[in-house]
Amino acid sequence: MLHVSIGRGRMNPSPPAKEREMAMRAATPLGEAPERIEAVLPRLRGLLPGLSGATGRVAEEVLRDPAGVARLTIAELAARTETSLATITRFCRLAGFANYADMRVRLAAETGRAEGAKATRFVDGEIAADDSLQRVLDVIVSADVLALQETASQLDLAVTAAVADAIADARRVDLYAVGGSMSVALEFQQQLHMIGRPTWCWPDVHAAMTSALQLRQGDVALAITHSGDTREVVESLKLARQQGATTVTLTNYPTSATATLADFVLTTATRDTSFRRESLAARHAQLVILDCLYVAVAQRTYPETMASFDRASRTFHGRNERR
Repeated sequence: MLHVSIGRGRMNPSPPAKEREMAMRAATPLGEAPERIEAVLPRLRGLLPGLSGATGRVAEEVLRDPAGVARLTIAELAARTETSLATITRFCRLAGFANYADMRVRLAAETGRAEGAKATRFVDGEIAADDSLQRVLDVIVSADVLALQETASQLDLAVTAAVADAIADARRVDLYAVGGSMSVALEFQQQLHMIGRPTWCWPDVHAAMTSALQLRQGDVALAITHSGDTREVVESLKLARQQGATTVTLTNYPTSATATLADFVLTTATRDTSFRRESLAARHAQLVILDCLYVAVAQRTYPETMASFDRASRTFHGRNERR
């Protein structure tokens, strides 16, 4: 089983340690599998909140003008961002690139693909108070489509498979979420229960923390939080980790508090639109990842899954006949 434990038990790592953690999370080369090209820019957006100072300026410039950066030499980018060659090299390492040349090639490829994908081009997320409903609909659909595409392109499938293995083998699964993520967690709980995986979702923080204290090695605790820093979710996941459970987080930010606590990190890739915070748009992306995870678990427990389906079919069919 792939294990990617980062900073166990450290909630606020020092900047050097945090940079090492980010480098480890980005260590798998982008686009490793030839049949699947991973997106660069969604990954950089997720890393941006964890960067500061000179490396943060480099990240902001890459995200602001990726096509332009792809045409710059390392010295030219250092001059544009008022940093040094060493800073650019460090940024490339943190972002998971082999070197600066690798970053240029991947940025050029991604911006070229985006230029060719006219039908799925992101519509400007700014909505004015007097915009038509058609404009509102176009922006929402465009943002959601892009979020799904970018989430899929940057999702680490090896980590996803490892999480599916852990859930398939778990004695029990705890889900921690609040707010909008709670509806997503409840949906996932229902899916796992349907195929016979003992799963609990805890909307009350005290109940979640109490449940976390009952976990043990071999159990799974999954935190679903867009920001990754929701206090109640962080506290529950930390307790579950202390009990020896396998910890997982689904978040938009791979350097967040839950990511620091998690053995496995699954990330979405969403952005804001007017009147609609990215946390709202994140629900669709979260559901896609969890649907993928659910199917992967069902595949790993195929006989039990099919038996559960058969029992449910007989039960509900007989109930409908008696009406």
